[in-house]
Amino acid sequence: MKKTLLFALLMVLGAPVLFAGNKLPDALSVKVRAAYSVGGTAPLDMPAAIRSIDSYKLTPSVMVGADVAYSFNKTWGIQSGLHFENKGMDAAITTKGYRMEMVQGDSRIEGLFTGHVHQKVTSWMFTLPVQATLRLGPVNLKAGPYVSVLVSKNFSGTASDGYLRQGDPTGPKIVIGSKEGEWATYDFSNEIRPFQFGMNVGADFSIAGGFGISADLNWGLTGLLKSSFKTVDRPLYPIYATVGVFYAF
Repeated sequence: MKKTLLFALLMVLGAPVLFAGNKLPDALSVKVRAAYSVGGTAPLDMPAAIRSIDSYKLTPSVMVGADVAYSFNKTWGIQSGLHFENKGMDAAITTKGYRMEMVQGDSRIEGLFTGHVHQKVTSWMFTLPVQATLRLGPVNLKAGPYVSVLVSKNFSGTASDGYLRQGDPTGPKIVIGSKEGEWATYDFSNEIRPFQFGMNVGADFSIAGGFGISADLNWGLTGLLKSSFKTVDRPLYPIYATVGVFYAF
């Protein structure tokens, strides 16, 4: 697996170098890019069981890739490419009656949790975007769908400073402490979908000498977790804003 990832990454970064020594047709252009993303994975409507978001930490959500663009005329075109990227989130929330499945000691428990949850989500993936482009002077607007194939995934965290009602709101009460050994952990990594679909909208701003900056919004249309997984009762969508730089050949 590591050799496959390394080979694919070298292809993403090395493809533009192959073009660099050759003159491309006027209708074609190649861009190599790098970017940083900020965002999170969350339901579209915040459930009442989530009372507050207590903290949010930036994670190393990075992207490197290359795109090949074809111009139909001076205004319209299409582009696609291959990106290697990471989408992550590190957040703490306060909940009341939030459905959870967790492990405390040697016991697996499930029910409605009230207390603090510290959650970490990270996914490494290869993404293939297909975008229509509209050129307006130095600005190239772009929009279209993407598909991502996940190669590494994590959705885990801890629950503390509260209690869990097993089964339903009137079930047995289990106290979840605030110290290691007293708190509970959960890991839903195996429940993350291996493929993600979504939409991307953004713009590339050409500056000079082939260099430019980019801004994008990536919105996942499929929930992060499998539809068969019922512990989390609402779809969680990856939504990230990305800012980056590129060089066009």
